[in-house]
Amino acid sequence: MPEGQWAPCVEDAAPGLGSNAGFCYREPMASEVLVIGAGLSGLRAAEYLCNAGIDVTVLEARDRVGGRLWSQELANGVFDIGGQWVGPGQRRMYAMAKRLGMQTFPTYADGKKILGVGDRLSYYRAAIPRVGPLDMVQLGLALSYLELVRRGVDPAKPWAARGARRFDSVSVEALKQKLWLSKSIDASFDAALRVIFGVESSELSVLHFLAYQNAGGGLLKLAEIHGGAQQDRIVGGAQGFAKGLAAGLGERVMLSTPVHAIERRAEGAVVYSGTQRFEAKRVILALPPLLSGRLRHLPELPQPTQQLLQRFPMGITIKVLATYERPFWRTRGFSGEAVLDSGPFSVVFDNCDVDGRQPALVGFSVAQPGREFARLPQDERKRRALREFARLFGPEARDATAYVEQNWAAEEYSQGCPVGVLGTGVWTTSGHALRQPVGPLHFAGTETATEWMGYMEGAVQAGERAAEEVLAAL
Repeated sequence: MPEGQWAPCVEDAAPGLGSNAGFCYREPMASEVLVIGAGLSGLRAAEYLCNAGIDVTVLEARDRVGGRLWSQELANGVFDIGGQWVGPGQRRMYAMAKRLGMQTFPTYADGKKILGVGDRLSYYRAAIPRVGPLDMVQLGLALSYLELVRRGVDPAKPWAARGARRFDSVSVEALKQKLWLSKSIDASFDAALRVIFGVESSELSVLHFLAYQNAGGGLLKLAEIHGGAQQDRIVGGAQGFAKGLAAGLGERVMLSTPVHAIERRAEGAVVYSGTQRFEAKRVILALPPLLSGRLRHLPELPQPTQQLLQRFPMGITIKVLATYERPFWRTRGFSGEAVLDSGPFSVVFDNCDVDGRQPALVGFSVAQPGREFARLPQDERKRRALREFARLFGPEARDATAYVEQNWAAEEYSQGCPVGVLGTGVWTTSGHALRQPVGPLHFAGTETATEWMGYMEGAVQAGERAAEEVLAAL
């Protein structure tokens, strides 16, 4: 049948797909491997397979590549409204940057930092906020304890750790109440946790918290700028990674092709997108687990896999950027970094474009503050955001030359950011299914990583691991 011609209407064209049964489906397109999702994980998996001589097609629901990476022109610069940082230990990302001809530049962090506890602002220059002697003792003991116990949790199999059930049965909120009583420590810890995970400490299993730390080298490494996960930014925006990989794949990447169902068969799988069908021997789901679980699966996924995907919510992140004519906070001796326990933002950073040529600030409205911020009218959100910047750095912050916000929870094909998280009781009941193939289906995405889970590095590692599984199966 000529390409593009409609196939005959048949009642069993898509068995078990409810209202889709009886649709007129086009002749199926065949590939050895289908990758669903053109984020960093899916694109790297596809590139890996192409380099091995495998015929691969990537299906992406959006009209762009990158997933949770999205770079946009704003005022006189290019800014990331999604993921934007890389840091030491993320060897794959630095290697990819070199291979794709991309450059990095350091996150600006010179000057005074701000700690906000309620209405009170205090200032510090060290890596962590200055606290009193007794608070420092509590903090030191708490960090030592977390460092000790997290080393016993293998990110590849947290359920097998000693004391796994005990750690998985309690929330991080319950743990921190036993480790310290200081409001200053609480403010810093909650802000870091909210930004790293996008949820409150009460929504996070201790076992997941420990595994996540271990995948990235510890809590301080995840939270810090110099020597940490926020050390460097990408000239031209981090979406350039995805664009570079997609350019190499060419027509193998199909945009605006949202998948709604997958039918597993003995010889492979059939993937449905509207009236299009795609056949393949193997399928890589490079999606957040929550979205993988929302697809229609025929037959139904095994119960442990279903349970896991249904209990893997996304964090809440609204990223707010404001540009200015000049970096007035720098001239006043501020680094632009603020850690806050109340108000619309949990953290704020200097976000000037490379070489400071377009001054900007970025604030993260995350977890519960993000939910509350999202409920406000758009004009009120902007007013409160600029008022908060002004409270921190001076009245000039109200005079933004451009303002943009990105609510990732409102993104249909992300449902949140920065990462999917696990609450109590999930790792030890169904966590073993996270990377376990189901027939011809393989799972990628940064949530499935064992190194730098939740980060760009983790997305790439997971894509390579899934590609290796597929090669072994083929």
